[in-house]
Amino acid sequence: MKGGRPTSRDIAHLAEVSQATVSRALRNSPLVAPETRARVRSIADQLRYRTDRSAAGLRTGRSGTLALLLFEDTADGAHINPFFLSMLGHLARATAARGFDLLVSFQQLSDDWHTDYQLSNRADGIILLGYGDYLASMPRLRLLADRGAHFVIWGPVVEGMPGRYVCSDNAGGARQAVRHLLSLGRRRIAFAGGASDHWPEFRLRYDGYARALRNAGLEPDPVLQADAQSSEAAGYEAACRLLDSGAGFDAVFAASDRIAFGVMGALRDRGLSVPRDVAVVGFDDIATAAHFNPPLTTVRQDTERAAELLVDNLLRRIAGERVESVLIEPTLVIRTSCGVGDAER
Repeated sequence: MKGGRPTSRDIAHLAEVSQATVSRALRNSPLVAPETRARVRSIADQLRYRTDRSAAGLRTGRSGTLALLLFEDTADGAHINPFFLSMLGHLARATAARGFDLLVSFQQLSDDWHTDYQLSNRADGIILLGYGDYLASMPRLRLLADRGAHFVIWGPVVEGMPGRYVCSDNAGGARQAVRHLLSLGRRRIAFAGGASDHWPEFRLRYDGYARALRNAGLEPDPVLQADAQSSEAAGYEAACRLLDSGAGFDAVFAASDRIAFGVMGALRDRGLSVPRDVAVVGFDDIATAAHFNPPLTTVRQDTERAAELLVDNLLRRIAGERVESVLIEPTLVIRTSCGVGDAER
Protein backbone atom coordinates (compact mmCIF):
# COMPACT_ATOMS: atom_id res chain seq x y z
CA MET A 1 0.00 0.00 0.00
CA LYS A 2 2.86 2.36 0.97
CA GLY A 3 0.78 5.42 1.81
CA GLY A 4 -1.57 5.18 -1.19
CA ARG A 5 -5.18 4.09 -1.34
CA PRO A 6 -5.72 0.53 -0.07
CA THR A 7 -6.61 -2.04 -2.68
CA SER A 8 -8.32 -5.41 -2.68
CA ARG A 9 -4.86 -6.92 -3.12
CA ASP A 10 -3.84 -5.43 0.25
CA ILE A 11 -6.91 -6.90 1.92
CA ALA A 12 -6.33 -10.27 0.27
CA HIS A 13 -2.72 -10.33 1.55
CA LEU A 14 -3.72 -9.50 5.13
CA ALA A 15 -6.69 -11.87 5.14
CA GLU A 16 -4.70 -14.63 3.40
CA VAL A 17 -7.36 -15.16 0.74
CA SER A 18 -7.62 -14.49 -2.99
CA GLN A 19 -8.75 -11.17 -4.49
CA ALA A 20 -11.81 -12.94 -5.86
CA THR A 21 -12.72 -14.00 -2.33
CA VAL A 22 -12.28 -10.41 -1.13
CA SER A 23 -14.60 -9.20 -3.86
CA ARG A 24 -17.24 -11.77 -3.00
CA ALA A 25 -16.91 -11.14 0.75
CA LEU A 26 -17.39 -7.39 0.34
CA ARG A 27 -20.59 -8.12 -1.64
CA ASN A 28 -21.71 -10.36 1.26
CA SER A 29 -21.83 -13.29 -1.15
CA PRO A 30 -23.16 -16.56 0.30
CA LEU A 31 -20.31 -18.30 -1.57
CA VAL A 32 -17.89 -17.09 1.14
CA ALA A 33 -17.98 -18.59 4.63
CA PRO A 34 -19.41 -16.19 7.27
CA GLU A 35 -16.19 -16.13 9.30
CA THR A 36 -14.16 -15.28 6.18
CA ARG A 37 -16.61 -12.51 5.24
CA ALA A 38 -16.31 -11.06 8.75
CA ARG A 39 -12.48 -11.17 8.63
CA VAL A 40 -12.31 -9.51 5.22
CA ARG A 41 -14.79 -6.80 6.21
CA SER A 42 -12.92 -6.10 9.42
CA ILE A 43 -9.62 -5.63 7.55
CA ALA A 44 -11.36 -3.46 4.92
CA ASP A 45 -12.76 -1.25 7.69
CA GLN A 46 -9.36 -0.95 9.34
CA LEU A 47 -7.80 0.11 6.02
CA ARG A 48 -10.77 2.41 5.27
CA TYR A 49 -11.18 0.63 1.97
CA ARG A 50 -13.97 1.74 -0.31
CA THR A 51 -15.10 -0.18 -3.42
CA ASP A 52 -15.09 1.70 -6.73
CA ARG A 53 -18.18 0.06 -8.15
CA SER A 54 -17.85 1.66 -11.57
CA ALA A 55 -14.32 0.42 -12.00
CA ALA A 56 -15.26 -2.99 -10.66
CA GLY A 57 -18.07 -3.21 -13.16
CA LEU A 58 -15.76 -2.35 -16.03
CA ARG A 59 -13.29 -5.02 -14.94
CA THR A 60 -15.83 -7.79 -14.45
CA GLY A 61 -18.34 -6.89 -17.14
CA ARG A 62 -21.06 -6.86 -14.49
CA SER A 63 -23.45 -4.15 -13.41
CA GLY A 64 -23.73 -4.83 -9.67
CA THR A 65 -27.49 -4.83 -10.17
CA LEU A 66 -30.17 -7.51 -9.91
CA ALA A 67 -33.46 -7.09 -11.75
CA LEU A 68 -36.83 -7.90 -10.21
CA LEU A 69 -39.43 -8.44 -12.91
CA LEU A 70 -42.91 -8.29 -11.41
CA PHE A 71 -45.70 -9.29 -13.73
CA GLU A 72 -48.89 -7.35 -13.15
CA ASP A 73 -51.75 -9.66 -12.25
CA THR A 74 -54.69 -7.34 -12.95
CA ALA A 75 -56.13 -6.45 -16.33
CA ASP A 76 -56.01 -2.70 -15.77
CA GLY A 77 -52.79 -2.61 -13.76
CA ALA A 78 -54.55 -0.59 -11.06
CA HIS A 79 -53.59 -2.80 -8.15
CA ILE A 80 -50.51 -4.72 -7.08
CA ASN A 81 -50.97 -7.92 -5.13
CA PRO A 82 -50.10 -6.99 -1.50
CA PHE A 83 -48.27 -10.29 -1.15
CA PHE A 84 -45.75 -9.13 -3.75
CA LEU A 85 -45.29 -5.81 -1.94
CA SER A 86 -44.15 -7.76 1.10
CA MET A 87 -41.76 -9.76 -1.06
CA LEU A 88 -40.45 -6.56 -2.65
CA GLY A 89 -39.45 -5.06 0.70
CA HIS A 90 -37.57 -8.17 1.78
CA LEU A 91 -35.90 -8.53 -1.63
CA ALA A 92 -34.67 -4.94 -1.52
CA ARG A 93 -33.11 -5.47 1.91
CA ALA A 94 -31.55 -8.82 0.97
CA THR A 95 -30.06 -7.37 -2.22
CA ALA A 96 -28.63 -4.31 -0.47
CA ALA A 97 -27.11 -6.46 2.27
CA ARG A 98 -25.13 -8.28 -0.41
CA GLY A 99 -23.81 -5.11 -2.02
CA PHE A 100 -26.12 -5.07 -5.05
CA ASP A 101 -28.70 -2.62 -6.33
CA LEU A 102 -32.21 -3.81 -7.16
CA LEU A 103 -33.87 -2.70 -10.39
CA VAL A 104 -37.65 -3.17 -10.23
CA SER A 105 -39.73 -3.37 -13.38
CA PHE A 106 -43.35 -4.20 -14.09
CA GLN A 107 -43.96 -6.37 -17.12
CA GLN A 108 -46.93 -7.44 -19.21
CA LEU A 109 -45.31 -10.51 -20.82
CA SER A 110 -44.61 -8.60 -24.03
CA ASP A 111 -42.83 -10.42 -26.84
CA ASP A 112 -39.42 -8.87 -26.15
CA TRP A 113 -39.28 -8.41 -22.38
CA HIS A 114 -36.60 -11.07 -22.06
CA THR A 115 -34.08 -8.97 -24.04
CA ASP A 116 -34.24 -5.90 -21.81
CA TYR A 117 -32.28 -6.78 -18.69
CA GLN A 118 -29.40 -9.19 -18.32
CA LEU A 119 -29.12 -9.63 -22.07
CA SER A 120 -28.49 -5.88 -22.50
CA ASN A 121 -26.18 -5.69 -19.44
CA ARG A 122 -28.71 -3.78 -17.34
CA ALA A 123 -28.59 -6.46 -14.65
CA ASP A 124 -26.44 -9.45 -13.74
CA GLY A 125 -29.43 -11.67 -13.04
CA ILE A 126 -33.21 -11.70 -12.83
CA ILE A 127 -35.75 -12.57 -10.14
CA LEU A 128 -39.23 -13.31 -11.49
CA LEU A 129 -42.34 -12.76 -9.36
CA GLY A 130 -45.94 -13.43 -10.30
CA TYR A 131 -45.17 -14.70 -13.79
CA GLY A 132 -48.91 -15.15 -14.39
CA ASP A 133 -50.43 -17.85 -16.57
CA TYR A 134 -47.93 -20.72 -16.50
CA LEU A 135 -48.83 -22.05 -19.94
CA ALA A 136 -48.57 -18.58 -21.51
CA SER A 137 -45.26 -17.72 -19.84
CA MET A 138 -43.50 -21.05 -20.48
CA PRO A 139 -42.20 -20.24 -24.02
CA ARG A 140 -40.69 -16.95 -22.86
CA LEU A 141 -39.02 -18.55 -19.86
CA ARG A 142 -37.56 -21.21 -22.14
CA LEU A 143 -36.20 -18.50 -24.43
CA LEU A 144 -34.65 -16.73 -21.46
CA ALA A 145 -32.94 -19.99 -20.44
CA ASP A 146 -31.81 -20.74 -24.00
CA ARG A 147 -30.07 -17.36 -24.18
CA GLY A 148 -28.05 -18.13 -21.06
CA ALA A 149 -29.67 -15.64 -18.70
CA HIS A 150 -29.26 -16.15 -14.95
CA PHE A 151 -32.69 -16.16 -13.34
CA VAL A 152 -34.65 -17.58 -10.42
CA ILE A 153 -38.41 -17.80 -9.97
CA TRP A 154 -40.76 -17.44 -7.03
CA GLY A 155 -43.27 -20.18 -7.73
CA PRO A 156 -43.86 -23.92 -7.68
CA VAL A 157 -41.60 -26.51 -9.22
CA VAL A 158 -43.41 -27.55 -12.40
CA GLU A 159 -42.11 -30.36 -14.59
CA GLY A 160 -40.48 -29.06 -17.76
CA MET A 161 -40.35 -25.42 -16.71
CA PRO A 162 -36.86 -23.86 -16.96
CA GLY A 163 -35.03 -22.09 -14.16
CA ARG A 164 -34.71 -22.72 -10.44
CA TYR A 165 -37.42 -22.03 -7.91
CA VAL A 166 -38.04 -20.94 -4.37
CA CYS A 167 -41.61 -21.60 -3.26
CA SER A 168 -43.87 -22.43 -0.36
CA ASP A 169 -45.23 -25.92 0.09
CA ASN A 170 -48.61 -24.94 -1.35
CA ALA A 171 -50.19 -28.37 -0.99
CA GLY A 172 -48.87 -28.79 2.54
CA GLY A 173 -50.18 -25.38 3.59
CA ALA A 174 -53.60 -26.20 2.19
CA ARG A 175 -53.66 -29.49 4.12
CA GLN A 176 -52.93 -27.56 7.34
CA ALA A 177 -55.82 -25.19 6.64
CA VAL A 178 -58.38 -27.91 5.85
CA ARG A 179 -57.30 -30.13 8.75
CA HIS A 180 -57.92 -27.16 11.05
CA LEU A 181 -61.41 -26.63 9.65
CA LEU A 182 -62.16 -30.34 10.04
CA SER A 183 -60.94 -30.24 13.65
CA LEU A 184 -63.54 -27.54 14.29
CA GLY A 185 -66.34 -29.81 13.11
CA ARG A 186 -66.75 -28.32 9.63
CA ARG A 187 -67.61 -30.94 7.01
CA ARG A 188 -68.95 -29.11 3.95
CA ILE A 189 -65.78 -27.21 3.06
CA ALA A 190 -65.75 -25.27 -0.22
CA PHE A 191 -62.67 -24.22 -2.20
CA ALA A 192 -62.55 -20.74 -3.75
CA GLY A 193 -59.76 -20.57 -6.33
CA GLY A 194 -58.63 -21.98 -9.64
CA ALA A 195 -57.76 -25.66 -10.01
CA SER A 196 -56.26 -25.39 -13.50
CA ASP A 197 -52.77 -26.15 -14.81
CA HIS A 198 -52.62 -22.51 -15.92
CA TRP A 199 -52.19 -21.46 -12.24
CA PRO A 200 -50.02 -24.12 -10.60
CA GLU A 201 -49.88 -22.50 -7.13
CA PHE A 202 -53.67 -22.60 -6.86
CA ARG A 203 -53.78 -26.07 -8.35
CA LEU A 204 -51.41 -27.33 -5.65
CA ARG A 205 -53.55 -25.65 -2.98
CA TYR A 206 -56.61 -27.39 -4.40
CA ASP A 207 -54.73 -30.70 -4.41
CA GLY A 208 -53.82 -30.21 -0.72
CA TYR A 209 -57.44 -29.34 0.08
CA ALA A 210 -58.71 -32.47 -1.68
CA ARG A 211 -56.13 -34.72 -0.02
CA ALA A 212 -57.00 -33.42 3.47
CA LEU A 213 -60.68 -34.17 2.84
CA ARG A 214 -59.96 -37.68 1.57
CA ASN A 215 -57.70 -38.38 4.54
CA ALA A 216 -60.73 -37.56 6.70
CA GLY A 217 -62.95 -39.92 4.70
CA LEU A 218 -64.69 -37.15 2.76
CA GLU A 219 -64.79 -37.03 -1.03
CA PRO A 220 -64.36 -33.51 -2.51
CA ASP A 221 -67.64 -32.30 -4.01
CA PRO A 222 -67.08 -30.65 -7.43
CA VAL A 223 -70.03 -28.36 -6.73
CA LEU A 224 -68.06 -26.85 -3.84
CA GLN A 225 -65.16 -25.67 -6.03
CA ALA A 226 -65.56 -22.17 -7.47
CA ASP A 227 -62.92 -20.72 -9.79
CA ALA A 228 -61.40 -17.40 -8.73
CA GLN A 229 -58.21 -15.53 -9.44
CA SER A 230 -56.50 -13.52 -6.72
CA SER A 231 -58.76 -10.52 -6.17
CA GLU A 232 -61.52 -9.53 -3.78
CA ALA A 233 -63.96 -9.14 -6.68
CA ALA A 234 -63.21 -12.69 -7.85
CA GLY A 235 -63.68 -14.02 -4.32
CA TYR A 236 -67.00 -12.19 -3.98
CA GLU A 237 -68.27 -13.64 -7.27
CA ALA A 238 -67.07 -17.15 -6.36
CA ALA A 239 -68.92 -17.04 -3.03
CA CYS A 240 -72.08 -15.84 -4.75
CA ARG A 241 -71.90 -18.78 -7.17
CA LEU A 242 -71.45 -21.20 -4.29
CA LEU A 243 -74.41 -19.72 -2.44
CA ASP A 244 -76.60 -19.68 -5.54
CA SER A 245 -75.82 -23.34 -6.25
CA GLY A 246 -77.78 -24.32 -3.16
CA ALA A 247 -75.18 -26.98 -2.35
CA GLY A 248 -74.75 -25.78 1.23
CA PHE A 249 -71.40 -25.36 2.97
CA ASP A 250 -70.16 -24.47 6.43
CA ALA A 251 -66.57 -23.40 5.57
CA VAL A 252 -64.51 -21.95 2.72
CA PHE A 253 -60.82 -22.45 2.09
CA ALA A 254 -59.76 -19.62 -0.21
CA ALA A 255 -56.63 -19.92 -2.37
CA SER A 256 -55.48 -16.43 -1.32
CA ASP A 257 -56.28 -13.83 1.32
CA ARG A 258 -57.66 -11.46 -1.30
CA ILE A 259 -60.12 -14.14 -2.43
CA ALA A 260 -61.01 -14.77 1.23
CA PHE A 261 -61.80 -11.07 1.78
CA GLY A 262 -64.20 -11.17 -1.16
CA VAL A 263 -65.80 -14.36 0.12
CA MET A 264 -66.43 -12.80 3.53
CA GLY A 265 -67.93 -9.72 1.89
CA ALA A 266 -70.38 -11.84 -0.09
CA LEU A 267 -71.34 -13.88 2.98
CA ARG A 268 -71.99 -10.69 4.93
CA ASP A 269 -74.10 -9.21 2.13
CA ARG A 270 -76.20 -12.42 2.05
CA GLY A 271 -76.87 -12.15 5.78
CA LEU A 272 -74.48 -14.89 6.91
CA SER A 273 -72.10 -14.61 9.84
CA VAL A 274 -68.39 -15.45 9.78
CA PRO A 275 -67.51 -17.68 11.57
CA ARG A 276 -70.88 -18.68 13.10
CA ASP A 277 -72.47 -19.74 9.80
CA VAL A 278 -69.40 -20.17 7.60
CA ALA A 279 -65.75 -20.39 8.67
CA VAL A 280 -63.15 -18.91 6.29
CA VAL A 281 -59.43 -19.57 5.85
CA GLY A 282 -57.12 -17.77 3.40
CA PHE A 283 -53.58 -18.22 2.12
CA ASP A 284 -50.62 -15.75 2.22
CA ASP A 285 -51.06 -13.76 5.47
CA ILE A 286 -50.81 -10.35 3.82
CA ALA A 287 -50.61 -7.36 6.18
CA THR A 288 -54.35 -6.63 6.21
CA ALA A 289 -55.34 -10.20 7.14
CA ALA A 290 -54.84 -9.55 10.86
CA HIS A 291 -56.95 -6.37 10.72
CA PHE A 292 -59.88 -7.57 8.63
CA ASN A 293 -63.30 -7.99 10.25
CA PRO A 294 -63.17 -10.67 11.48
CA PRO A 295 -59.39 -11.22 11.51
CA LEU A 296 -58.55 -13.87 8.95
CA THR A 297 -57.17 -17.31 9.74
CA THR A 298 -54.62 -17.93 6.99
CA VAL A 299 -51.58 -19.85 5.82
CA ARG A 300 -48.49 -17.68 6.24
CA GLN A 301 -45.79 -17.76 3.57
CA ASP A 302 -42.33 -16.84 4.90
CA THR A 303 -41.54 -13.95 2.56
CA GLU A 304 -38.39 -12.91 4.42
CA ARG A 305 -36.76 -16.33 4.06
CA ALA A 306 -38.02 -16.57 0.49
CA ALA A 307 -36.33 -13.28 -0.41
CA GLU A 308 -33.02 -14.34 1.17
CA LEU A 309 -33.06 -17.63 -0.73
CA LEU A 310 -34.01 -16.01 -4.04
CA VAL A 311 -31.14 -13.53 -3.85
CA ASP A 312 -28.58 -16.08 -2.62
CA ASN A 313 -29.56 -18.63 -5.25
CA LEU A 314 -29.38 -16.03 -8.00
CA LEU A 315 -25.90 -14.98 -6.88
CA ARG A 316 -24.84 -18.61 -6.94
CA ARG A 317 -26.16 -19.00 -10.48
CA ILE A 318 -24.29 -15.87 -11.55
CA ALA A 319 -21.12 -17.35 -10.04
CA GLY A 320 -21.67 -20.59 -11.96
CA GLU A 321 -22.55 -22.63 -8.88
CA ARG A 322 -25.13 -25.41 -8.91
CA VAL A 323 -28.48 -24.38 -7.44
CA GLU A 324 -31.41 -26.57 -6.41
CA SER A 325 -35.02 -25.53 -6.06
CA VAL A 326 -36.16 -24.92 -2.48
CA LEU A 327 -39.49 -25.68 -0.81
CA ILE A 328 -40.37 -23.56 2.26
CA GLU A 329 -42.78 -24.87 4.89
CA PRO A 330 -45.66 -22.43 5.56
CA THR A 331 -47.43 -22.03 8.90
CA LEU A 332 -51.11 -21.74 9.83
CA VAL A 333 -51.99 -18.52 11.65
CA ILE A 334 -55.24 -19.00 13.59
CA ARG A 335 -57.53 -15.99 14.02
CA THR A 336 -61.26 -15.54 14.60
CA SER A 337 -62.60 -16.11 11.05
CA CYS A 338 -62.82 -19.81 11.98
CA GLY A 339 -64.30 -19.52 15.47
CA VAL A 340 -63.39 -22.25 17.94
CA GLY A 341 -65.53 -25.14 16.75
CA ASP A 342 -69.05 -26.46 16.96
CA ALA A 343 -69.54 -25.17 20.49
CA GLU A 344 -69.75 -21.61 19.15
CA ARG A 345 -71.74 -22.30 16.00
